Amino acid sequence: MKDNTQPSTVLPVAPTRGRLRPLGLDEVTITSGFWARRRHINTTATLGHCHDWMERVGWIGNFRAAAEGRLPKDRRGREFADSDVYKLLEAMAWERGPDAGAALDTITDAIAPVQEPDGYLNTAFGRPGQGPRYGDLEWGHELYCYGHMIQAGVAQTRARGEGALAKIARRAADHVCATFGPGGIEGVCGHPQIETALVELARATGEQRYLGQAALFVDRRGRGTLADPEFGRAYYQDDMPVREATILRGHAVRALYLAAGAVDVAVETGDDDLLAAVVRQWEATVARRTYLTGGMGSHHRDEAFGDDFVLPPDRAYSETCAGVASVMLCWRLLLATGKPRFADLAERTLFNVVAASPSEDGRSFFYANTLHRRRRGTVPPAGTDSPRAESSLRAPWFAVSCCPTNVARTLAVLPAYLATTDDHGIQLHQYTDMDIATQGVALQVRTDYPSGGRVTVGISSSPGHSWTLSLRVPAWTEGTTAWLTEPDGTRRAVAQGTAEVTRRFRPGDEIRLELPVTPRWIAPDPRVDAIRGTLAVQRGPLVHCAESVDLPKGHEVDAVRVDRSAEPVDGPQGTVVVQGELIAPDQARDTPWPYRPLDGPTEPPTDAPDEPATPTTAERTGIALIPYHSWANRGPSTMRVWLPTTEPPVSPPAG
Repeated sequence: MKDNTQPSTVLPVAPTRGRLRPLGLDEVTITSGFWARRRHINTTATLGHCHDWMERVGWIGNFRAAAEGRLPKDRRGREFADSDVYKLLEAMAWERGPDAGAALDTITDAIAPVQEPDGYLNTAFGRPGQGPRYGDLEWGHELYCYGHMIQAGVAQTRARGEGALAKIARRAADHVCATFGPGGIEGVCGHPQIETALVELARATGEQRYLGQAALFVDRRGRGTLADPEFGRAYYQDDMPVREATILRGHAVRALYLAAGAVDVAVETGDDDLLAAVVRQWEATVARRTYLTGGMGSHHRDEAFGDDFVLPPDRAYSETCAGVASVMLCWRLLLATGKPRFADLAERTLFNVVAASPSEDGRSFFYANTLHRRRRGTVPPAGTDSPRAESSLRAPWFAVSCCPTNVARTLAVLPAYLATTDDHGIQLHQYTDMDIATQGVALQVRTDYPSGGRVTVGISSSPGHSWTLSLRVPAWTEGTTAWLTEPDGTRRAVAQGTAEVTRRFRPGDEIRLELPVTPRWIAPDPRVDAIRGTLAVQRGPLVHCAESVDLPKGHEVDAVRVDRSAEPVDGPQGTVVVQGELIAPDQARDTPWPYRPLDGPTEPPTDAPDEPATPTTAERTGIALIPYHSWANRGPSTMRVWLPTTEPPVSPPAG
């Protein structure tokens, strides 16, 4: 890999090597459209909402209590509550607005007095009546909290210039290196995360000691330094070294954060073998352990990946934080390799997991993202935090609220996840209305994506030499035709992957990409037992779902059967309409035994209850499906992504 130049410093991920160089927040501006609306809500509602709740539940107050000697008596929240304060600070730092800046400074003022002279900083450990420092590496999350603090400090340095928070973070990183470096504690944190933060701090400061410590943590992982948990050592990826693993396993967020950190270490040290190991793990995980939405993690009990093809829609955990971590990993792999498949999964996850978590007003959230809600949810109480386990309706806050702050920091830096450059030109990986200005090139991207598929790129300034504009042709276009029109009017079909235009661009030139954004049936791999015999609908990058709000009164989504012989069509107001049938609710009845021989009678036996047997009837109708990310915004409902068909299921392959 060749060295990158870094015109931008306002970057969440700033590798010094790699196939592509990211464009930063000072080079890309989202101007309107889907993501502009989401980012506006994030700035005007979500950040303040998170701040208010952290004051209400006492997580920011933990730092004040520590400074005033009131711990452990007055401490509130879980042992990792500090980390969510730090994620909020990171989001505030990237936002760069005056309101966010003032709040950042106020919270930092509460944190600063708590840091010990040697750099240690945590409100849950290290005082009389609390556990000792690093006495519980498995579950204490001390290094995990440092990781989020360090990332917040890097954000402040890059977006605002080095301030008090950045200095706190650097002192903490120095403490970590002194404590866990060569000759120190030979352990790792039960929750990976500090690895990415240390690498980014090394990139921001030039201090290679931080990179070395991150590499040491990655190398120690999987060598049995942690105690066996009830879920097995794979839960926190301590079952085998990173280089030997063939797939992501265990707790999904932990696994994805560790993989992201390993990529960072591999890129900065030129370790191609380590990078290749993570790519292999990613490929296997996408092929066998990922939901249609891009969600990862099918276990509620341990928030973990299941075995291969164990992807039950109604038990999908698909944690929002895992979606954020997946986007982080995909972005790093894209920068390192230049392969568009990583941008494909990032797009799927952004639109169908990250965008699904916050409500339309940005003040309530999903923690888990189920693909099938069997019972109508209940409205959570407005003034108290909620359990996190299952998706019902979005809740304003959780006892463990890692997801709202993760969404906030992701939306804050989203412009830096859209485009890149290299020695040959500029690459567009995600589509939204945006302006780009970098290295003598200025261009405007205009589109109604994802509702529409036309992407127009206008050139307003360009250097006098030839360069290449690359546009990703998404993987979801497979089996269809996308078209590219060049400035001279030449129109050509382009295959999924990357479409390129190389020329000496002039101001006023226009390039147009036409993507076939039409609804399509999606069939599952028959090895996914839980959804065999069902179909889903995807329109462009958006997965759609049936929601009971859109069905006739008295029907729930379990009444829906779709006709695969009739293609889905666009409906009103962003819906997709499929043909199918609704089983009449008054025709459903129990039988003494819910199983029968395949060639047996369809009616209950003669000794069934006295009421006369009534054949089940169904009403033929059009069924409206909505984008999955928008479900549960209209009150309690049932919901389903994978829909049974009017035909028998497909058998799994032999062998």
